Amino acid sequence: MKKITALTLLVALQLSMYTPVFAIEENSAKDTGSKSEQTSVEQPKKEKKGWSLFKKKNKEDKFRAKVEYINTDWWASFQDPYLNEYIALALNKNHDMKIATISTEEYYQNYRVQFGAELPQIGVGFSPALVKMPGTSDSVGAFSLPGIASYEADIFLKNRDKTKSVQKQYEASTMDERAAYISVASAVGTVYFNIVRMDKTIELQKEINKQRQEIYDLMVLSNKEGLASAADTVRANKALVRGESDLIELEKQREKLLNQLAVLIGESPENKDSLKRITLDELVIANRVPAEISSEIIENRPDYLRAAKMVEKAGIDVRVAKKEFLPTISLSGLAFFNSFADFGSLFTTKNMLWSLAASAVWPVFTGGQRIANLRLKKAQYERVLQEYLKTNLEAIQEVNDAMVSANLDWEKLSRTLEQQELEEKDFSYNEMKYAEGTISKLDLIQFRENLLTINQLVAQQKTEYLVDYIGLYKACGAQI
Repeated sequence: MKKITALTLLVALQLSMYTPVFAIEENSAKDTGSKSEQTSVEQPKKEKKGWSLFKKKNKEDKFRAKVEYINTDWWASFQDPYLNEYIALALNKNHDMKIATISTEEYYQNYRVQFGAELPQIGVGFSPALVKMPGTSDSVGAFSLPGIASYEADIFLKNRDKTKSVQKQYEASTMDERAAYISVASAVGTVYFNIVRMDKTIELQKEINKQRQEIYDLMVLSNKEGLASAADTVRANKALVRGESDLIELEKQREKLLNQLAVLIGESPENKDSLKRITLDELVIANRVPAEISSEIIENRPDYLRAAKMVEKAGIDVRVAKKEFLPTISLSGLAFFNSFADFGSLFTTKNMLWSLAASAVWPVFTGGQRIANLRLKKAQYERVLQEYLKTNLEAIQEVNDAMVSANLDWEKLSRTLEQQELEEKDFSYNEMKYAEGTISKLDLIQFRENLLTINQLVAQQKTEYLVDYIGLYKACGAQI
């Protein structure tokens, strides 16, 4: 009996030093978001066993949820097939959107890690050994199989609250993801409309430069005939050079905008020349700004919802800090199978050693750490609460600012359109005067340039209205 006891202790010592422990966990590696995205939607998937709490959506459902983030029906109201295509490309290929989705996945897996801490931990091992006992000349073969289980009895729900806290952080990250999608979609629309404006502005600037070239040529001829001074010729040349510089600057801005659009939709800037768009004249522009915005829309903004989740998390963290003053109760179990020489007798009851144990640990003195931690969590709660209240006020301000800007830009555009109509009529009258010989060609060209300049202003103000309308869309969390 002494030999058996000594051999058992020796093998147990070896196990404690060298035996690997294999954790029994659910098969969760295949049902994570990153892996599921690698599986085609069209292929049928087998139902996987696992915790229903962690059952994830398939690829099609997740993509549909992302589409709902940005409200594609709102973008379709512009009746621009190219814009709709770029929004769809951004959904699939934009790197900021992918980063936001991956970040959400990280928080989700962190949530699962914390949830695993609530469950019992079980480990098993196996160790063969060759032992020579004192006073003997022969070696004895032995096999041992230990099994260990431990569980922290969460009677005060401290671990449950920790999991809820991490869950709130995960839910807040989904709001960050939604905000990122709305932000990228808004950036795509803003850049696209500015490119359309640049196309129109550059076209008009080329017409203006053509007119100025004609004016300059007329001035040179008039100067030779003594009908125009050298100063008038220099002024005409200066206007031409200034117009050519303006054209270069406009083309530079358009190139930058094309590069931005290419990156936003996940393309290389080298492919910017292949990016198609409609003309500003073809773009459907109407006053769609609502007369008022419901408070429910403001409360559904991603930043507002995220702030609310963080307040809930901070409240749970305070509760957890209070429960740190309570004792920790743990349960543990050990089953140890041991056999000499005969592997077949390993699982017999006569070779089994088992034990059950419970413990309660109540921290008495920790150097004031628990008190400081509680005060820290309370201070964090107050800070997060103030951030929530600030977010609420800023949300109202942003919506009001966006509505005012869009409405006033529409009114300004309406007045400029009236001015454009008057300029067109004025130019028509001057064309008749020129035909009658009452004004010179130089005067007619000057009136033509005035009309082109007002057309540029119309293009600019149309885009300003569209950009402010997108700003309202973003301020409303895409729920306009």
